[in-house]
Amino acid sequence: MSGMDRREAVEVLLANRRDLVVVTGLGSPAYDAFAAGDHDRNLYLWGAMGGAIPLGLGLALARRDVPVLVLTGDGEALMGLGALATAGAKRPANLTIAVLDNGHYGETGMQASHTAMGADLAGVAKAVGFAWTETVSALAGIEAVRPHLEARQGLGFLRLVVAAGEPPRALPPRDGHRLKHRLRVALGQDAT
Repeated sequence: MSGMDRREAVEVLLANRRDLVVVTGLGSPAYDAFAAGDHDRNLYLWGAMGGAIPLGLGLALARRDVPVLVLTGDGEALMGLGALATAGAKRPANLTIAVLDNGHYGETGMQASHTAMGADLAGVAKAVGFAWTETVSALAGIEAVRPHLEARQGLGFLRLVVAAGEPPRALPPRDGHRLKHRLRVALGQDAT
């Protein structure tokens, strides 16, 4: 599966963001979001495979006034098909799930994932009730979709077709308490 440079795609996706909260899946999505620029509204998950979509969904439901982007990989999305279905059932208008799809399980040795064998995550998202789905394989396509991320106009699913590869790791902070605290402060919540 060929596609965009993953790091560049995430940088374009997160450029000029305003109020967007970004919840990352573990591994490469976290590294890519951090490489694009650390932000007080980034919440990086460490050792929580499968947790990004449920956490982002909970945040979007609790704070419907805040646009939430979950940035995860195809392996984690495949693992969490139930979470996609739950998001589709709840339909928060302020949530977008963006999947970096390289057709591989990058965190376990680059084995081919089900998307490399024809599984259609955007089709699944549409079937479970997402308001909009988009598959993008060029940077210009990301530019066109980016306004949807903060518009809160319906539950969205964005599949970013990216090339398999392992750019140097850009490791975000690992202190979960600190990350939670700074996100709460950024959202104007009690920081305790």
